[in-house]
Amino acid sequence: MYAIIETGGKQVRVAEGDIIRTDLLDLEDGANVTFDKVVLASTGSDVKVGSPTVAGASVTGTVLRHAKDKKILVFRYKPKKRVRKLNGHRQPFAEVKITKITV
Repeated sequence: MYAIIETGGKQVRVAEGDIIRTDLLDLEDGANVTFDKVVLASTGSDVKVGSPTVAGASVTGTVLRHAKDKKILVFRYKPKKRVRKLNGHRQPFAEVKITKITV
C-alpha cells in the first residue's frame, strides 16, 4: 500500500513506515501530522487517482525532528570586474515517519 501526497509544493511517494523529509512544519517533535492532499492511493491492485485529490483519503505521520540540511555555497561573480559574492545556505526541514494510510 502506498500513496502520493503533496506537501510543501512537492509530491512525495510514501508507504507505511517510511521516513520522509518535508519543508519545515509548525509542529513540535513527536506531534502527529495529517496530510489531506492525497493525489494517488494504491491498495494492492486497486489504484485511485484523484482529480485533483482523492476524496476521503489521508496520510498520518509523526514528526521525528526538525533540523537543517547540509550547507550549500552560492557563489556569484562578474568576470574581469573584481565583483565576488559568497553566501551559504542551510535549508530547514522536518523528518516525518508515516504511520497510517487511510483510503
